[in-house]
Amino acid sequence: MAEKLLEVKNLKQYFNIGKPKEVRAVDDISFDIYKGETLGLVGESGCGKSTTGRTLIRLYNATGGEVLYNGVNVHGKKSGKELKEFNQKMQMIFQDPYASLNPRMKISDIIAEGIDIHGLAKSPKERLEKVHKLLETVGLNKEHANRYPHEFSGGQRQRIGIARALAVEPEFIIADEPISALDVSIQAQVVNLLKKLQKERGLTYLFIAHDLSMVKYISDRIGVMYFGKLVELASADDLYRNPVHPYTQSLLSAIPLPDPEYERTRKRQAYHPDVHQYEDGEDVRMREISPGHFVNCSEKEFEQYKANYNHNK
Repeated sequence: MAEKLLEVKNLKQYFNIGKPKEVRAVDDISFDIYKGETLGLVGESGCGKSTTGRTLIRLYNATGGEVLYNGVNVHGKKSGKELKEFNQKMQMIFQDPYASLNPRMKISDIIAEGIDIHGLAKSPKERLEKVHKLLETVGLNKEHANRYPHEFSGGQRQRIGIARALAVEPEFIIADEPISALDVSIQAQVVNLLKKLQKERGLTYLFIAHDLSMVKYISDRIGVMYFGKLVELASADDLYRNPVHPYTQSLLSAIPLPDPEYERTRKRQAYHPDVHQYEDGEDVRMREISPGHFVNCSEKEFEQYKANYNHNK
């Protein structure tokens, strides 16, 4: 049995609570992340993926629910020392490599900020050695340490963001759409780097993205979000081979392939939320269609989905 690193239980993140324009960005979702795996989180823009990641790492205080990291509630009351320890274990790679680096700081100071806060270097010499090693780890040169962010391309900046996250030797990294702002040719390099680092350092990832083909390549399991809800969760292979929820089927039908014959006949499947005719008080929750494959549905839908799933196997 794989060891649970992170447990998310009925997590809620609402904005403008009690006002006419209340936004339920994350609405009662639950999932686990196991040590050493990559969980992909996909869905269209505005579905709550990034808000989920930011709530897990305490950039937002959760409206409700629990986030347990190694059995300890992330959003519980913590002393300064406990917060520091937690911040060292969990790090984030941000979506925009242009906005996430301070333009007034040299690269060596950006990367070493975490090293300084957590006291991971005993001398200025050791601090610089660590920075040089981190730059080489992410495929840059140690000479880059004295430059400023504006002197780098988008792909290089994202590598600097990865080096900054690795500087404090974390166990768990939330990668919030780390490749969406990059050229396609650079995206593969960054994803391969993340996979290599995971293997070498035993890292665990939450990989948030909307590029479904890239998510399949990097993820062990994938969760699909729609309007703040988690609608399907399964292993990457099972989800792509046999999607159950109509929204997941719609998302997968939109993936283009470099095959002119296939593209000419590809049918785009639209998703209409009103296909779910739920009554007030109906028990709609995540149900297990097959081992490890969960779908958000009512009891009636569950029977139908299960029959379809077994038929398509």
